[in-house]
Amino acid sequence: MQHTLTSPPLGSSDLESSPAFNVVIAYEDFETGKHAKKTYDFLVENLGHDCHFTNQMWKFEVLSIPKLREIAVKDAAMGDIIIISCHGDELPPHVKTWIESWLAMPGNPLALVALFDPAQNDPGQSRAARAYLEDVARRGRMEFFAQPDAPLEHHRHHLFPAAGKPEFNDKALSTLAGVVQRETYIPRWGINE
Repeated sequence: MQHTLTSPPLGSSDLESSPAFNVVIAYEDFETGKHAKKTYDFLVENLGHDCHFTNQMWKFEVLSIPKLREIAVKDAAMGDIIIISCHGDELPPHVKTWIESWLAMPGNPLALVALFDPAQNDPGQSRAARAYLEDVARRGRMEFFAQPDAPLEHHRHHLFPAAGKPEFNDKALSTLAGVVQRETYIPRWGINE
């Protein structure tokens, strides 16, 4: 027995009403990768009714390999939202090379999200990485979102509620939703579109 599922062809209004957003995630290790993935899942859950999300994940270690970093640069340059998740130490030189490479390309992302290890005992340790990423967002004319610098105990219910999902404050979520909404009205011209 064979079952076939058919659907009517999509009209141009169907495509415009549900734009695709490409999220590129760069992460330091397994724990920071999980943190970034939870944030991505939260965005999809809260904004996915307005658009379709896709993602690529790149581990910092892989970005040290020139050929793979080149692919990751292209992914980021075509991305809409970049999430960088780390423990908060100074970013490695090869990660900064990756960032500066995609920043120099046309078509910069709409938003840069910086996530720092909530278990970090010294929140001041992430200041250098945060300042650098904030400067990247400014130079790239992107919205910048960063996790609060306070220790986990202070923000436990704000960052990871009982359901285990990261939680942005209302202002950050509404700003990101505004970026998503603005993008739905801007036609994008590219080889795959």
